[in-house]
Amino acid sequence: MADQTDSLLSQKSSDSGLHLQLHPLVLLTISDHITRHAARSQQGPIIGALLGQQDGRVITVEHAFECVVIEGPNGEAQLPNDWFVDRVKQFKDVHKVPALDLIGWWSTAPPSGPTTAHLPIHRQILQSHNESAVFLAFHPSQVQAASSNGGKLPLTVYESVYEGESVTESGKAMQVDGEEQSLNIRFRDLPYTVETGEAEMIGIDTVARTARNAAAIESSTTTTSSTSQTDPKKRKEKSTNNNDLLSPEEEELIASLNTRLNAIRTLESRISLIKSYVSSISSSSSGNQDSSSTCLNHAFLRDINSLLSNLSLLTPHEQSVFSAEALAQNNDVNLVALLGQLSHSVNGMREVGKRTAIVNNARRTASARKSHMSMQGRYDDDLMSRDGVTG
Repeated sequence: MADQTDSLLSQKSSDSGLHLQLHPLVLLTISDHITRHAARSQQGPIIGALLGQQDGRVITVEHAFECVVIEGPNGEAQLPNDWFVDRVKQFKDVHKVPALDLIGWWSTAPPSGPTTAHLPIHRQILQSHNESAVFLAFHPSQVQAASSNGGKLPLTVYESVYEGESVTESGKAMQVDGEEQSLNIRFRDLPYTVETGEAEMIGIDTVARTARNAAAIESSTTTTSSTSQTDPKKRKEKSTNNNDLLSPEEEELIASLNTRLNAIRTLESRISLIKSYVSSISSSSSGNQDSSSTCLNHAFLRDINSLLSNLSLLTPHEQSVFSAEALAQNNDVNLVALLGQLSHSVNGMREVGKRTAIVNNARRTASARKSHMSMQGRYDDDLMSRDGVTG
C-alpha cells in the first residue's frame, strides 16, 4: 500500500475469542500474487479477498483471489463494486460444498501494523459485504528472516473494532463531560493456526519437492553456464531488457515452459542415476569387484524392473501394441460420444412424440366437436321438417 507508517493498532488485546484456521492454498495464492507483482515490476497496492467459513468463534480461511484496484474520488484505493460482487458470486457458485462466504481481505503491510492507506478498502468491505471482516497483513520485509531461521510466518491477522480517540492503559476511553465521543477503526491481533487436509498435504508435498528439484537443477545449470560466459553483466542487462518487452501472458508461458524443462532435467538426472547404479552392479558382478563398488540391493532392482515394465508400450518393438491400445482408447472415446448423441436424439424423438400426441388429440377433439355440431344440425332440420308436415 502507500508508504505511511501511522499504525492503527489498538492498545487492547482481542477479547472476541475468535480463532483463525489458515489453509495452505491461501498462503500459496498470496505468495504467487506477490511474486508475480514483483517480477513484472507492477505498481500499485497488492490486494486480495479471503473466502472461508465461520462456525461460532472459529473462522476457516480456505480460498483467496486477487482483486482489481481502482482509484477513488479522493485518490484512495477502492474495489470496483460490480466486479467484486460478481467475482465473489462466481467463487460461491464453484465452492458450494462446503458453502464459502467472504470473510475478509488481505494486503501487504509493515510489521508495525495496518496504516491509514488500508482503511478505505476495509471500510468498503465492512459496509457492503461483511461487517465483521478480518484483515490478513503480509509483511514482505520479514520474508528473508523467516525463511533463514525457520521462524513464524511473516503475516498477522487482525480484527477491526471501533474505539475512541483517547484510550488509557487500562483500555477504557477517556471522555470529557458534554463532549461526544468519536469512534475510529482500530485493529487487534487474532491468533491463527495452519490447518491442512489430506489432499492439501499431498499437494504441498508435491510442490515442495518440485521446487527443491527445480532449484537444485537450475543452480547447477547456472553455475555451469556462468563459467563459459565471457561477460555475464552484459548478458544480465540483455535479459532484463528482453523481460521488459514481454507481456504478462508471455511471461506466464515462459514460466510454464521453464517448469516443464526443469521437470525433464529432473527426469534425466534420475535416469542417469539409475543407469550408473545398474552399471556399477554389472561391473561388480563380472568379477571386477572393489571397495568402491555398489552393493546389490534387490528392492532397488525390483523397483527398476517395475518401472521398465510400465514403459513396455513405448519401446520400438512394441509399437504395434501401443497402436492397438491407442486405437482402443480412441474407439472408446468415440463410442461414448456416439452414445451421448444417441441419447440426445432419443430425447428429441420423445419430445416430438409428445408434441405429435398433443396435436392429434387437438385434431380429434376438433373433429368430434364438428361432427357433433353437424349431427345436431341434422337433428334440428328433421324436427323442423316434421313440424312443417304436421302443420
